[in-house]
Amino acid sequence: MKWRLVERRNIWWPTRFGWACLLLPTVASLLGWCICGEAFLSPTVRLPAALLVVEGWAGRDSLPAALQEFQTGGYRLLVTSGGATGGSWAVRNWNYAELAAQELGRHGLPNEQLLVAAATESDDQRTYHAALAVRRALAAQGELPAAINVWTRGVHARRSRLVFAKVFGSQTRVGVFAWSPAGSLVKPWWRSSERARAFLEETVGYGFERLLNSGRWGSGGNS
Repeated sequence: MKWRLVERRNIWWPTRFGWACLLLPTVASLLGWCICGEAFLSPTVRLPAALLVVEGWAGRDSLPAALQEFQTGGYRLLVTSGGATGGSWAVRNWNYAELAAQELGRHGLPNEQLLVAAATESDDQRTYHAALAVRRALAAQGELPAAINVWTRGVHARRSRLVFAKVFGSQTRVGVFAWSPAGSLVKPWWRSSERARAFLEETVGYGFERLLNSGRWGSGGNS
């Protein structure tokens, strides 16, 4: 018996046509996502609700439209959400929820119709901590809403809706508004560096949240 370290074996290997058949579904899926992904990540689903949650990070330019939705949509209470605006090296951090509340007050929203739900943690899983702060702020007032609508920006909408639905649980239905500046969606997303960056980040972020719960232990509402 001869001792050998290697030996020759025959294997099956795809032909060029075989490789084409194997890669075609992947290429078609990627192409379809590039064409339709932004619309998928930016749904607007308006539910009959008494509460409108406005994510403060969506920006000052989104607030007039959010206020108009609140005033015409039959809401009873507007809740601003968000965490700190700066990083750990910032000289002074502001809070998105508080900034949004101040701006909405300047636009005429009465204090009795406004609730600030400022998140204390913002370095990681910011949407989750913002949603948790909203739930706790409402619970402190004895509120257990049957439905809420979340106002956010562009391609973050589907992830925001998913996270809020996990945090609030099955007893609360969650709708969402995907706000974008007027005229910003005229050209494809790949022709805008800002939209391209947001699209790629949310592609990864939504998948991570959907498949892996963004790395949180336990369910979204109880962790």
